Amino acid sequence: MNEAIEVMNNHRTYRDFDENYQLSDEELQQILTASRQAPTWMNGQMYSIIVIKDQDIRKKFVEMNPGNPHMLKSSVFILFAADLKRTQKVAEHYQVDYPIAEGLDPLITAVTDTALAMENAVIATEALGLGSVVVGSIRKDIKEISEILNLPDYVLPIAGLSIGKPTVEMRTKPRLPEKTVIHYDGYQDYDYQEIEEYDKTMEIFAEARETKLWSKKFADYFSNKPNAAVDAFVKEQKFLKD
Repeated sequence: MNEAIEVMNNHRTYRDFDENYQLSDEELQQILTASRQAPTWMNGQMYSIIVIKDQDIRKKFVEMNPGNPHMLKSSVFILFAADLKRTQKVAEHYQVDYPIAEGLDPLITAVTDTALAMENAVIATEALGLGSVVVGSIRKDIKEISEILNLPDYVLPIAGLSIGKPTVEMRTKPRLPEKTVIHYDGYQDYDYQEIEEYDKTMEIFAEARETKLWSKKFADYFSNKPNAAVDAFVKEQKFLKD
C-alpha cells in the first residue's frame, strides 16, 4: 500500500501525551509547512495558524474547557482560524467594496480552506510518528479565546489541534458503512438498518469514553439548540450581517 494512504487509513485520535516530550522545531516546521501546502480555493489560503506554546495561555484554555487537558499536556497546541482579514486588507488597498457579510459563501470558503489546512497538519503529524487530537470544542468559548489571542475582525476560530507523543495506544476506529457515505452519480438513500448495524459495530468496538450508542449520541446532540455564542461571534467579526 502507498505509504501516504497507509498513514491516512491508520488514523487514530490520541488524547494522552508524554508531558516530558518536546516537539522539535524541525518537526513543528514540517507540520506547519505541510499544513500550508493544503488545497485552497483560488490559492486564497483563507486561514491563519496560531501556534500556542505559552503555558499560561494553554492553562487558560483548559480552565475554560477542562474536558480537554491535553491542550496543556501535549507538546504544542495549534489554533486554526478562518481568516478573511487578509482579503479585507487587499480590498482596502484597491479601494473596492468588501460585502462578504451579505452571504454565506465567503464564510464557507474560508472554513473549508481552514479545515483542509488542519487535516494536512494531522497527516503530517502522524507521518512523523506522533499523535494529535482535533479540538472543536474551543468554539464553546470562542469570544474569550479570541480575546486572549487578540484576533481581529474577519478572523474566526474553527478548531484547535493538540500534538505530542502518545502514551496510550489507540485502535483505528470503525467508520460508517460505505453505502451511507459514498454515492455515485447522485445521492442514493439507504435503509436505517445500516445505521443500526454501525451502532452494533461501535458497541463491539467498545471505546471507554463512549457511553451512548452512536445514533443516540447525535440524536441527543442535535436535539439541543446550536451554540448561539458562535452565531453572535460570527456577526461580531463581520462575517455575516445581523
